[in-house]
Order: sequence, then C-alpha cells, then structure tokens
Amino acid sequence: MRIERIEASARKRGRVLVFLEDGACLKITEQELLDFGLRSGDELDEETLARLKKAAGVSHVKTTAADLVGKRAMSRRDLEKKLQAKGASETEARYAAEWLEAIGAIDDADYAAMLVRHYGNLGYGAAYVRQKLYEKGIPRELWDEAMDALPDAAEHIGRFLESKLHGRLPDEKEKKRLTDALLRRGFSWGEVRSAWNGLGSDTWED
Repeated sequence: MRIERIEASARKRGRVLVFLEDGACLKITEQELLDFGLRSGDELDEETLARLKKAAGVSHVKTTAADLVGKRAMSRRDLEKKLQAKGASETEARYAAEWLEAIGAIDDADYAAMLVRHYGNLGYGAAYVRQKLYEKGIPRELWDEAMDALPDAAEHIGRFLESKLHGRLPDEKEKKRLTDALLRRGFSWGEVRSAWNGLGSDTWED
C-alpha cells in the first residue's frame, strides 16, 4: 500500500494525517511518524501497514481519552466505559486509561476526595456521598481516605434546620418532615437526633 501524502493536522496539535492510495486516512502522532520513518510515496507491506493501523487506532483512543478528561473529571472506570461506547476495544480503553494515569491526568483517589468535598459542601451526609462514590466507579479501597474530606455533619444539619426554622421549634409534623429530608440527604438517624437535641427539641425513639 502506497502513502499518497502526509500532512500535519490543522485541528490537533501533534497529530499527523497519513493518506493512503486506497483513500484511507490514518491519524497518528509525530512520534509514530518518526518511529515508522514514513514519507510520502513509501510502499507499505502488509505487516507494516497492520502495525501502522494499530498504532493509529491507539493514538485515536488516547486522544479521545485526553479530550474527555479535559472536559470534566471522571473515574478511570467511567473513562474506560465512555471510550468503549465510542468504539474503542476493552484493551484500547484500558491502555489509554493507564497512559493517563501514568502522566497524572486521572487519579481516582484525587477524584474521590473532590467528590466528597463537592457533595459535602452541598450539604449531603455520608450515606449519600458513599452512594455517589459507588455510582462514579471509585474503588472501595479509596473510600475511607476520601471520606476524611467530608465536612462536619452537625454543622450542616444545624445550618439546614436553622434555614427552615429560623430559631423556632417545630411541631411534630414539621419535625418529621425535616427529619425525613435530612435522612434522604444521607445523614444518619443518630446525627439528626443529636441535632434536634441540640436545639432543645425532644426526639422520638428509633
């Protein structure tokens, strides 16, 4: 297979376009261009062409992966799933994720801590935050350290109740409604009960 021409991509820095005589266009990196020693007019045997196409596929997946994590943070699991949804093989997706980990572009531990701070600052409790870590594909062995970044529950519960009550004590119906709301936000019954006690409101038994 003959190479018709080689051009630098106008859209992606460091990307090289290799146009073949059959009309195919392979997208590779500048380093791969040097590694293969490619020049316009070269004739590629089947083995070299196969290796070049494989390299082009890997480069494409790596570029897609870098674009994805450049737009928003995500876990390694979610990155691999998104890459496979875009047509990458399981092996290609894993390789791209490993590459991004190696250069520090993705880090599940850092992402987990960021998630904990984010949802904690929004006023959610530990149970809710753990559910988010699960949904985002964070490995369980990283949860405990990440949860250290969770803000104090008592402070958030107190702020929530103050915003609803403005210093007054609720009747039983309102107290039940506010308690249910806090439990849905991931706070434990013990945390909620302590907050009510701190406000001078008796709580019911478990």
